[in-house]
Amino acid sequence: MCYHVLNRGNARAEVFHKQGDYAAFLKLLCEAGQRVEMRLLAYCLMPDHFHLVLWPRGDDDLGRYMQWLTTSQVRRYHRHYGGSGHVWQGRYKAFPIQEDDHLLTVMRYVERNPVRAKTIPIRKAQRWPWSSVGTPPRGVDKPPLDAGPVPRGRNWLAWVNQPLTEEELAAVRESVVRGSPYGATAWRQRTARRLGLEFTLRPRGRPRKKAKK
Repeated sequence: MCYHVLNRGNARAEVFHKQGDYAAFLKLLCEAGQRVEMRLLAYCLMPDHFHLVLWPRGDDDLGRYMQWLTTSQVRRYHRHYGGSGHVWQGRYKAFPIQEDDHLLTVMRYVERNPVRAKTIPIRKAQRWPWSSVGTPPRGVDKPPLDAGPVPRGRNWLAWVNQPLTEEELAAVRESVVRGSPYGATAWRQRTARRLGLEFTLRPRGRPRKKAKK
């Protein structure tokens, strides 16, 4: 199944400080896809985090792909900037996505990320060079994208530039915060049971105490 994968800088610190940092990560995405046959559907790199939408072929592919990608990036970071320690806040997070319109919603969410960011003054998603709808600077290779299991449509870029509804944003953000599958209710429940993620769907907080008679 498809996954929404992300990670943030340790203590939400900036990880991509300059153009070379972004370009190096795109190069690693290309190399990771050659080492592990991973289908990359969408991506966006932001100063302090990244989003990927991935479609693994095998059960262990996601873990092997992400381990090589993040380990290689951390080594490059320490070689370039010196020091040691954590660069990312921890292990990456990955959330299953239902392969229908829900997948397209997540892809739009990822590619619109720079437009929603208050620190990046752009109004069109394609103006951010470090996402799957942007164009990186000359000399920087863009990792190849897979068509995916759900057609994007001819007017995909125009759709990406349309804001998500409040309901869509809330649902995607809940998936990210709680680590729960993203999709229709019945699909979420089935997938959560299959992957042992039932706890991500339970109501938050302590159960209410029954009133004494």
